[in-house]
Amino acid sequence: MNEPIAIKKQRQINIVLNQASEKSKIDDGTALAGKKEKTIEKHQPLIKMEKDLNRLVGMEDLKFHVKEIYAWLHINKCRQELGLKAEKQALHMLFKGNPGTGKTTVARKLGTLFHEMKVLSKGHLIEAERADLVGEYIGHTAQKTRELLKKASGGILFIDEAYSLGRGGEKDFGKEAIDTLVKAMEDQQHDFILILAGYPKEMDRFLKLNPGLPSRFPLVISFPDYSVEELMEIAKRMITEREYMLTRDCEWKLKSHIERIKQSNPSSFSNGRYIRNMVEKAVRRQSVRLLNESNQDRRALMTIQSDDLVLEERDSI
Repeated sequence: MNEPIAIKKQRQINIVLNQASEKSKIDDGTALAGKKEKTIEKHQPLIKMEKDLNRLVGMEDLKFHVKEIYAWLHINKCRQELGLKAEKQALHMLFKGNPGTGKTTVARKLGTLFHEMKVLSKGHLIEAERADLVGEYIGHTAQKTRELLKKASGGILFIDEAYSLGRGGEKDFGKEAIDTLVKAMEDQQHDFILILAGYPKEMDRFLKLNPGLPSRFPLVISFPDYSVEELMEIAKRMITEREYMLTRDCEWKLKSHIERIKQSNPSSFSNGRYIRNMVEKAVRRQSVRLLNESNQDRRALMTIQSDDLVLEERDSI
C-alpha cells in the first residue's frame, strides 16, 4: 500500500517541478525580450541612422565613425546621469572627398541624428559656399558670416569647397570669414556644428591658413572615390527606383564607359553625381526614342536600351 502512494507522490512532485521550471523559462524569456525591446527603443536614433546609411553604397569607414560618435554621446549621457564627469566635446567636422561622394547627403543625416539625440535643438542643415560668406568691403564679410551662423544656430553649417576661402591671398576677405568662423567655434561651440568639406589635398592646405583651425576639428572623415562596381550599383539602384531596367548590352556599355572615364580623369571625376546625370540623360533619350516609335507598352516604357546611353568622352564630368 505504501509503495504506490510513494510513487504517486513522487510523480506529483516531478510534475510540479517541471511546471515551475517551464514557468521560470517563460519568465526569463519574457524578461529578456522586454530588455531587448527597451534597448532597441533606447538606441532608436542609431538604428534609424544605420538603416539610412546602409541604403548608401560603400562608406564603411563612415558607418564606423557614426557609431563611434553615437557611442561617445550615449556613454557620456550615462556618466552624467550617474554623477560622473561628462565634459562636452565639440563635434565640428572635416569632410575630405571628391565631388559626388555623398558628403552633403551624410551631413543632412547627421543633423537628424544629432537632433534626435538632443545634441542639436533643430538639426537643420544650412549649405553655404564662398559667396555666402565673403563680402565686398571691410567688415561686410564678418557681418555676412555672423548672419549665416545665426541661421545655422541649433543645426549644422555645411560649407562646401571651404578651401576657396583662402585662395585670394593676404588682402582677400576670405581670411576674415575664416577668423569669424574660428571665433564662433570657440564662443558658440555647442550651439551649432560646423562641417567644412572639400577635396582632400586642398583641405590639408586650407588648414594651414589659420593655426587655430586643425585643433578645432576633432572629427575628420574621408569620403573615398567609388569603385567601378560601386558606381554600377549606384546606377542600378537609381534605375530601379525610377522603375526602369537596363538591357544587358546597355549595362555592359555603361560599365565599360565608367571604367574608361574614371581611369582617364581620376582627379575630376564626380562619382555619384556623374552617374545621376548619365541616368537622367538616358531617360530623356529613351523618351524621345519611344515618342518616335509610338511604342508605349509597359515593357518598352521601362527599358533603357544601349542606344539610349549616348556617352561622349568629352562630356563634362
